[in-house]
Amino acid sequence: MPSFDLLIPFFAATLLFAVMPGPAILYTAAQTMARGRRGGLMAALGIHAGGYVHVVAAAAGLSAVFRYVPEAYLAVKIAGALYLIWLGLSFFRRPREEALPEVKGRSTGRAFVQSIVVEVLNPKAALFFIAFLPQFVDPAAAWPLWLQFLLLGTFVNIAFSSMDIVTVAVTSTMVGLVRRSSAGQRLVRAIGGTVLVGLGLHLAVSRS
Repeated sequence: MPSFDLLIPFFAATLLFAVMPGPAILYTAAQTMARGRRGGLMAALGIHAGGYVHVVAAAAGLSAVFRYVPEAYLAVKIAGALYLIWLGLSFFRRPREEALPEVKGRSTGRAFVQSIVVEVLNPKAALFFIAFLPQFVDPAAAWPLWLQFLLLGTFVNIAFSSMDIVTVAVTSTMVGLVRRSSAGQRLVRAIGGTVLVGLGLHLAVSRS
């Protein structure tokens, strides 16, 4: 393992990044508004599962491709942006009978799969891991570098997902009363869809 001189700042920096509002928190909040607490939790779990793709890619050095092949970064970024926009627009098209406080299992399962795709198609997440983790690995440690990458990346992913789950709990509590009326259901779905479309547009036009 890395030395304590590296682990202490690593833990501090990870917790700081975890509590900072970011796209993942906005995404899970939007999914919670549209699908309810269960849907939000499945979305957070999907983001968590997708995060391990970036962790493994960083450990294998694959994420560095985005640094040196701008075309690959652009292609994945546009694909992710279009997918987010499509998801957001789909919330406006759903029939009223699906917009219930108790979301059907099929819908929550769909939220899990969609969230994995969203996270995997997020090149910024890949660049974050490849830029952040190397600062805290120790080449002189007894453990190989790839194992240090995996362990540190796993901790980062768990810390970030913990805040996503907190976001789901807070969001579902706030919108619980609103969702009791049909008008409230349409409103929170519209807000959730708008947030996802906004995230997609932001990803599409961002320069890095």
